[in-house]
Amino acid sequence: MRSTKLPTIARSITTLTSRYIPITAAASVPLNSDCETSSHTSVYACNRAIDNEIKSGSLDSALKLFDGMPIRDVVTWNLLISGHGRYGQPKQALYLYTQMVSQGIKESGSTFSSLLSICSDAGFYQEGIQVHCRLIFLGFSMNIFVGSSLVGLYMYIGLVDSALKLFNDLSHRTLAAWNLVLRGFCELGRSNDLLGLYSEMKLKGVEPNGLTFCYLIRGCGNERLLDEGKQLHCCATKLGWLESNLFVANALVDFYSACGCLIGARKSVEVIPSEDVISWNSIVSVYAENGFSLNALDMFNRMQLWGKRPSVRAFLGFLGLSSGTPNLILGRQIHSCVIKLGFYCGSVHIHSALIDMYGKCGEIDNSVSLFEGVPERSLGCCNALMTSFLHGGIVEDVVEMFGLMLDEGIGFDEVSLSTTLKALSVSTSGSLASCTLVHCCAIKSGFESDIAVSCSLIDAYSRSGHVELSQQVFEKLPSPNVICYTSMISGYARNGMGRKCLETLDVMIQRGVKLDEVALLSVLKGCNHSGLVKEGRMVFDSIKSLHGLAPNQQHYSCLVDLLGRAGLLDEAEELLKQAPVKGRTVMWSSLLGSCRVHRNEMVGHRAAKILMGIEPENHVAWFQASKFYSEIGDFATSAHIRELAMARKMRKEIGLLVVAHGTAERNLFDDISILGELENLDVEEGGDIELFGVPSWASQHGSKVLVNVDGFGAVGDGVSDDTQAFVNAWNEACSTPKSVFLVPKGRCYLVNATRFRGPCANKLIVQIDGTIIAPDDPKKWDPKNPRIWLDFSNLTGVLFQGVGVIDGSGSKWWTASCKKNKSNAFTIDSSSAIRVKGLTIRNSQQMHFVVSQSQSVHLSDIEISAPGDSPNTDGIHITGSTNVVLQNCKIGTGDDCISIVNGSSNIKMKTLYCGPGHGISIGSLGKDNSTGIVTNVVLDTAFLRETTNGLRIKTWQGGSGYVRSVRYQNVRMQDVSNPIIIDQFYCDSPIACHNQTSAVAISEIMYRNISGTSTTEGAMKFACSDTVPCRYIVLNNINLDKKDGTVETYCNSATGFGYGYVQPSAECLTSVINLTKEFEDHIHTEL
Repeated sequence: MRSTKLPTIARSITTLTSRYIPITAAASVPLNSDCETSSHTSVYACNRAIDNEIKSGSLDSALKLFDGMPIRDVVTWNLLISGHGRYGQPKQALYLYTQMVSQGIKESGSTFSSLLSICSDAGFYQEGIQVHCRLIFLGFSMNIFVGSSLVGLYMYIGLVDSALKLFNDLSHRTLAAWNLVLRGFCELGRSNDLLGLYSEMKLKGVEPNGLTFCYLIRGCGNERLLDEGKQLHCCATKLGWLESNLFVANALVDFYSACGCLIGARKSVEVIPSEDVISWNSIVSVYAENGFSLNALDMFNRMQLWGKRPSVRAFLGFLGLSSGTPNLILGRQIHSCVIKLGFYCGSVHIHSALIDMYGKCGEIDNSVSLFEGVPERSLGCCNALMTSFLHGGIVEDVVEMFGLMLDEGIGFDEVSLSTTLKALSVSTSGSLASCTLVHCCAIKSGFESDIAVSCSLIDAYSRSGHVELSQQVFEKLPSPNVICYTSMISGYARNGMGRKCLETLDVMIQRGVKLDEVALLSVLKGCNHSGLVKEGRMVFDSIKSLHGLAPNQQHYSCLVDLLGRAGLLDEAEELLKQAPVKGRTVMWSSLLGSCRVHRNEMVGHRAAKILMGIEPENHVAWFQASKFYSEIGDFATSAHIRELAMARKMRKEIGLLVVAHGTAERNLFDDISILGELENLDVEEGGDIELFGVPSWASQHGSKVLVNVDGFGAVGDGVSDDTQAFVNAWNEACSTPKSVFLVPKGRCYLVNATRFRGPCANKLIVQIDGTIIAPDDPKKWDPKNPRIWLDFSNLTGVLFQGVGVIDGSGSKWWTASCKKNKSNAFTIDSSSAIRVKGLTIRNSQQMHFVVSQSQSVHLSDIEISAPGDSPNTDGIHITGSTNVVLQNCKIGTGDDCISIVNGSSNIKMKTLYCGPGHGISIGSLGKDNSTGIVTNVVLDTAFLRETTNGLRIKTWQGGSGYVRSVRYQNVRMQDVSNPIIIDQFYCDSPIACHNQTSAVAISEIMYRNISGTSTTEGAMKFACSDTVPCRYIVLNNINLDKKDGTVETYCNSATGFGYGYVQPSAECLTSVINLTKEFEDHIHTEL
């Protein structure tokens, strides 16, 4: 009979170091009543006791029981082996196995299953293969569970063919075996095999479980297979795994985050209870990668509140956001957080990201210091420093860095090669020999066929004038993509080979390569450099007609330059009139230069006038216009323009001189406009007229599908509850393209608190012509939704319109002045591209119209009303939203007509009426030491009547953040208390607020053309923090009076200045403006 011992594995495994209490120990061990050391001891009872100890996590107690057993069977040994493997002691588990074999205990199937799993998890592949030999020898190879474990082992090793052979040889392939193969394909990055095996699994009738979907979704995330992952999402939802398995739900968050799909990640995380979210780092990362810094920081804070530790991925997302923005302040804060949480010392990825962040933010010295401080120089850190040097234009150091990497044996990759080649292509000392040397390195290391390296080679050779070498590199590419073609076309263009550009374009079209804007721009540049006017026109026309793209500013600029060089100035002028607004200065400047060359006075006159009007403070444009008039012989006009240009230049130099002396941080122009950058935020009337030109819908016509709430059972008598009818109608309209959700005229509908959720099919219109009323008794309110009434969320491109009324029936709620358990009437939440026109909202329990966490919302012709004594009934409340436009709105309530709070930016208000109410407010920011940010707010044309405040900015003490870039202009007030007020000591509390040193910073606030009457003496009040003063408050043409007395301005820790007419005087504003005369004299002296 053959021996059942395994001396080979015993020899190899016993050499592993382990900490183990010897089995032969004679120590007296107290045993419990279930396992006593006597001849009557039940092995079964002892095994149960050992199993209980292991399950409770007490491995040492289990070992003591094991040592006290006079008789041990295979189950006893199996429990100890699997227990050590479970608690991360694989070497100890293998040592126990050698002891078991040496004592003549014959293995069971469970023994081999546990051993193979331990070897797989611990990476003991050689030992795992030895175990495979042993089990074949003992005849266990046909055991289903052992066979499944073998499949898992070989998938771990990467021997896929062997694993699949074992898998196919299984007599019965269990779901666990299928999952092992799926896991292997997932971890090996073989997504096609992964999805193929899943298809085979379904054909075999094997039902997947939650673990199956975890592997499948993870595999799609690794390979960025968004469409396939979405299909799996649907399958998991259909089978119920999304609700019943938290791991599947969290895997979807990771998947959408990996694919960069912000909407999918956000929706996936919203369905998971906060305490069960595992994928916090993924959602933080995807918010950061998409530039939503506030959302990312909010998720980051929530993650830590739930006790979840941030990972490297979250910090990499923040650092990437800081690099791309660039945002040095955020980057430094993340750097501090990284050090505080202990990530700095052990993560190469963090080091690399920090080096890159400081480099992209212009702090090259910090990048170098970080690089020199890393304990071990890795390839990632070297690449990060190289790209930082390249970004900062320090190209010589890039080449030197590449040499250092070679000398120190760090090595290089495609990023190193591509960066070095880019540096050589723009370096003055770069030569053909240097490019060839790097090319040789790429060939030797196998990176020649890499797309990034190849494109950099093409660019470097073409810049040195060796287009034939660029062409050789291009022709060796097996499957060039649009980036490769673009690099080759750019090379031809810069060397004046326009015909070759056109030929390459034809090849791309013939081969079905999808062109983008950059490729077509490169072809246009080739035509421009070669003077190919006809061909340039054809390429430009084909951008939209053939390729379905919209020509951008660069395309227009290139064709304008081409036509101007050819003397076709009238055609160039006509083209310019169609061009996008952005960047028009460059194009008109190019046209004016062409007019000078071709002596075209008519077009030149028009071009000069437009050029000076586009940027009136740009003295360079005025000098160019002056030169044009001089060359055509109009010396008087030339001299006049030149004098104006000199004056503008001098005023700019005054501002620069003031900066140099450390007494200001802004240039001073003719109108002393500190907030000049806000001029482009003006709201243009009728900007969305085509959107609001949609007709009212009362019956079915055209291509629209009419969804009338009456058709879904709505009674409309103001007494019957029509809530469910509205919900059913919404579900139908939301899921139907080009539908109209109609609330018909002449009816009154009682609707309780309801959430109308999207996303919806495209081109949805909500037509409200009737009246919608809320229950008038708090006892009738839906307790599930105590804070909302009509809540619309997750919508895109929806139009709300009509002449209807939305009545919140809030009188009984007003009698209880507490803010709790009051609902907002109409809410737009987490939506984008929303248009609302013509609605009337009145008598809300609390806020009437809320815009929350949304983008691109346009409200027009909205009328809001509530009694002046109704508490907390804000008119329009904006929170966490961007690009919001309010136009032609009439508001009168018991609180702020408009309130703008934290996280809001780019808010534009035009033609508003406010009264009664508390005025137009930015606040309340910084409450409970929180961070508040509001920026880019413009109010143009408003009338405030009998309001308790006018234009107010209010912040709590102790907060942080900032209010910045706000302009109020063309505002008329009648009998308003506190017409202009900034209050950094706001306290809406029954007890006194304690003084604190920190505060929300307020700066760059402009008041222009503000007039009217005040009911209080303090017409202007700037009550600012001593430690965080208000800065750059600008007053222009202020005229505020009191009917029966005088008015005054109060200032505390506020700096700024006034110009034009300012009544009452604001001399209390500390300002640098008085220094202007001194510096003017200084400049005249130096000139």
